[in-house]
Amino acid sequence: MTNIGLLEITTPSDREIAMRRVFDASARLVFDAWTKPELIKRWLGVRAGWTMEVCEVDLKVGGKYRFVWRSPDMTMGMGGAYREIVPPVRLVSTEKFDEAWYDGEALDTIELVERDGKTTVTTTVRYVSREVRDAVIKSGAASGVAESYDKLAELLPSLT
Repeated sequence: MTNIGLLEITTPSDREIAMRRVFDASARLVFDAWTKPELIKRWLGVRAGWTMEVCEVDLKVGGKYRFVWRSPDMTMGMGGAYREIVPPVRLVSTEKFDEAWYDGEALDTIELVERDGKTTVTTTVRYVSREVRDAVIKSGAASGVAESYDKLAELLPSLT
């Protein structure tokens, strides 16, 4: 287990990374922030000079999403399809970057558990192999996730 600030990171299997954080908000608000484009654009990957230029969400099973970020010197895009949607407790989707920095397509499972007005979010990402999972761990991607989750924690109080 690793902790980056308030983010707890584990490897529950040889192909998975699990990231857990508690947010001071209801599961409904956290789910909305994860699924509504006008909210996603305010926290996901928008750090250190990055902005989200494209945020398209067709929130239905089989529906697709597309995100494109821009920094002063590069553009990064990704997308996928929703496989399972159970508001406000579960969201499962695929993930693939336009310019793949790891092999294959990942499967993201986001689970939200609310207790006493706080919501624990566990994001489990399953990769095509142990080697890909290990490369993602070594890439430092977790620090970017931690920074995005910090932005989400800052956003949530304004949604109540």
